[in-house]
Amino acid sequence: MSQTKSGGGIPPFVNNTMKFILRSPLHGMVSKSILLFTFTGRKSGKTYTTPVCYSQYGNQVRVFTHASWWKNLRGDIPVTLRIQGQELQGLPEPIADDKKAVAAGLMEHLRHVPSDARYYGVTFDDNKNPRAEEVEKGAQTVVMIRIGLC
Repeated sequence: MSQTKSGGGIPPFVNNTMKFILRSPLHGMVSKSILLFTFTGRKSGKTYTTPVCYSQYGNQVRVFTHASWWKNLRGDIPVTLRIQGQELQGLPEPIADDKKAVAAGLMEHLRHVPSDARYYGVTFDDNKNPRAEEVEKGAQTVVMIRIGLC
């Protein structure tokens, strides 16, 4: 999915396969941790959809990305999330500069989705907690997007 570091990237066929699965009745295989994020390009006006890993806390969803697509997001323009087979609307809040907030959000996210740790260079201690120093380092190169569901 698109949260990988730039330069490596996920091959387009993987993203396209994930889009297909997440839109199909087979979504349950992956939709507990991956959603489809649809937004409109700021300059182009085109609609883009990308699969991303997520964690949900009540009416708030968090996604993280190393890619620059987040710069299209504005809090007053809704995005669409396809979560576990349902289309939901939300207002995004990108957090790029507050690295303490990003690290705190990433720490919580990795507790819910430990398989994401490899994308941020994070390992776990003997109690299965993400290592704080690695999370802080990983947070330096990532943007957190909080989406308040409407």
